[in-house]
This record gives sequence, C-alpha cells and structure tokens, in this order.
Amino acid sequence: MPFYLKNYINSNYGQQKNAKYIFLTATLDAAIWGAELAVGEGRERIYLVEPTGQIENDPDLTDKKIPGNPTMSYRSTEPFRVVGEVTVWQGHTSEQVQRMKDALQRLKEQGINSL
Repeated sequence: MPFYLKNYINSNYGQQKNAKYIFLTATLDAAIWGAELAVGEGRERIYLVEPTGQIENDPDLTDKKIPGNPTMSYRSTEPFRVVGEVTVWQGHTSEQVQRMKDALQRLKEQGINSL
C-alpha cells in the first residue's frame, strides 16, 4: 500500500509550530486535501513515502472524531524515505477548497484547532 506524506517538520496548518509527528495517509484524496490546505504559495506537492519506523493511527482523525480510520491517516516520530512524487493528480474545485477553508475558519473561531 502506498503512503503519501501530509506534512513534515514544521506544521503546514494551524499555528505552524514545530510538529512532533510526521503525518501521512494511504489515500490519495486525503493527501490531495493536505496539499491543498497547506500554507504557502508554492506548488502543491504530494510525495510517496516508506516508513522507516513504526506508524500509528492519527488520533485527531480516528476513533474520537470519526469511527475507525476512513482516511487511513497515520503519524510517526520516525523519518520517512521519499520514494517518489505524485506529479499528476486531480485537485478539488476552488469552490470545494474554499468551503473547506471556511469550515476550518469557523472551527477556529469556536476555539477548535482541527489541523
């Protein structure tokens, strides 16, 4: 099963603090959302990676908020080996991305930092 890198070292989300974990997903759609919601003006990138150590379910997206792990999202404190880059992928419409950003902003205003 391929894994897609969602963020590395400094968080691309929220307060952009140094991240304790590296986040990855086994679904291309979740990786696309990660790329589209990342901070910055640079080109959106999605990397194929192999874990070099243990991975665990991302508790922010599993069990507590969503039963199971439908996005197949994981995290690790161990490094990953980049084995490729997904260079051709279909992103969400600009309207879908804006709706997601608006929803995340509403959560933030309620004191919920979901990313």
